[in-house]
Amino acid sequence: MGMVQLRPEDVGKYAIVPGPRERMEAVVKKLENPVKNFSFMEYTMFTGMFSGIKLTTINGGRFAADTSITTEILCNAQVQAMIRVGSCGALREDIKVGDLIVATTALRGEGVTQYYVDNKFVPTADKKLSDLLQKIAGANPMGKVHQGACWTTDAILRETRENVGKAVDQGAIAVDMVSAAFLTICQMYKIPAAVILAVSDNVITGEMGFMNPNYYFAETATINVALELVKQLAGK
Repeated sequence: MGMVQLRPEDVGKYAIVPGPRERMEAVVKKLENPVKNFSFMEYTMFTGMFSGIKLTTINGGRFAADTSITTEILCNAQVQAMIRVGSCGALREDIKVGDLIVATTALRGEGVTQYYVDNKFVPTADKKLSDLLQKIAGANPMGKVHQGACWTTDAILRETRENVGKAVDQGAIAVDMVSAAFLTICQMYKIPAAVILAVSDNVITGEMGFMNPNYYFAETATINVALELVKQLAGK
């Protein structure tokens, strides 16, 4: 905390944690009087007011390793609840680009969590937050909302048929590069956390949606859903 010159009183009770900077900037635009808490390496944190609620956001990282840094910072800053808004690939044929996924658990295929927990540990999202996300996201007019496990892997170019098949056999309905580390560290600090993801592509069917308008609409939806969750948690 001394390294980034951040104090618990500098941050909000709640934090919305996107991966890339541009998604974080979309959250900042929703805040009143946002203040830059710090800029460290390529990560930037802002805190402002949203509907009378003190709220913090940071570009949490695109990968498990950098996500572990920003999640540690938020946990040590004593944020009381965190919501990750990210993107993922679908691992089921019926899940389309532009759909939303609320990740309830994560399969640990990255290199971070082994330094925090043993092999039997299952990263798990807070049930109350996840159920609220599911309910709020159900109003999304663009795509369907799915709930289930997310496989987190560092090796995006090794999403082979064999590796994908193993993840699917273990119940994964999506794949990303962040959620397992994010949820594990939050659990270690006993901080409630939840994950909502916009589907950018489908690994099973080969559908690519990074230029699909439905994906961008879904990205916006994840931010709006997370903000509405903050309001409900704060009783607004």
